[in-house]
Amino acid sequence: MTAVEFNNHIQFLIPSLEPFAMKLTKDHSNAKDLIQETMLKAFSNKEKFTTGSNLKAWVFTIMKNTFLTDYQKTSRRKTFIDTTDNLHFINSTNIEQKNAAYSNFAMDDIQAAIEDLEEIYKRPFVMYFRGFKYHEISERLNIPIGTVKNRIFLARKELKQILKVYEL
Repeated sequence: MTAVEFNNHIQFLIPSLEPFAMKLTKDHSNAKDLIQETMLKAFSNKEKFTTGSNLKAWVFTIMKNTFLTDYQKTSRRKTFIDTTDNLHFINSTNIEQKNAAYSNFAMDDIQAAIEDLEEIYKRPFVMYFRGFKYHEISERLNIPIGTVKNRIFLARKELKQILKVYEL
C-alpha cells in the first residue's frame, strides 16, 4: 500500500475515532490531541501495518495504547505546578503527617494482645510474624504443618477480634 493510499484509508477512520477518544479522555480538546497523536503514530509506523489485516482495529489499538501510556506518565508524576508568579514545582506526595502518639498506642495494644494469646497460638504466630515459613515452624515446634497453619489462622482471628477498634 502506498503512502497516499494509506493516508486516504486513515482519513476515513477519523470520524469513528472521535467518540472513542472522547470516551477515553472525557475532554474535547484532549480527544482532538489524542486523535492527532494517534494519526501521527499510525502514519509514522505504516510499514508495520500488514496489508489485508484490519486497519481500523490497528489504529484503535494505537489510540488505546497512546492514551494508556500518557495516563501512566501523568499518574506517576504526581506533581502539580503552582500558577503564582514564582512557578515552583511542588511534589504532592510529601504533604502527609503522621500522629506518632496514635501509632504508639496502637503498637502497645497489639503487643498486649499478642501477649494475651494462649501459648499454643502465640509461639507459631510470633515465629510466622518474624518471617519463619510454615515448614520451619513445623520443624522447630515439632508439630504437623496443618496444625501450624491452623494455629496461626486462629491467632490472627483472635487478634483481629481483640483489635477491632483499629479497623478502618
